[in-house]
Amino acid sequence: QVQLVESGGGLVQAGDSLRLSCVASGRTFNSYPVVWFRQAPGKEREFVSVSAWGGVYAESVKGRFAISRDSTKNTVYLQMNSLKPEDTAVYYCAARWGPLYGNYDRRYEYESWGQGTQVTVSS
Repeated sequence: QVQLVESGGGLVQAGDSLRLSCVASGRTFNSYPVVWFRQAPGKEREFVSVSAWGGVYAESVKGRFAISRDSTKNTVYLQMNSLKPEDTAVYYCAARWGPLYGNYDRRYEYESWGQGTQVTVSS
């Protein structure tokens, strides 16, 4: 049984940084694509970043966020810098256990999901 667990969220001030972690158990990430989505209150879940093709980012986070992985720890990270109040959301990681050919920003492409970690950025 595959399980993804996110951690690293918290309450920070605008301009601060956080690093989110997504750890997998039951399966190894290897080079499979791992994605981060986020969902703010009252809004739909939106794409943030995917580890494929060296890292793809939503325009709203480009230049501030960076996705990386540590294969020795079976963990994918999302480094978030220069945080803004509009980054406040629950952040979810998800994995696709096969090649990703496109539609990387669509939830249905990903088979395993974590439970989410809350990020709150105060102004």
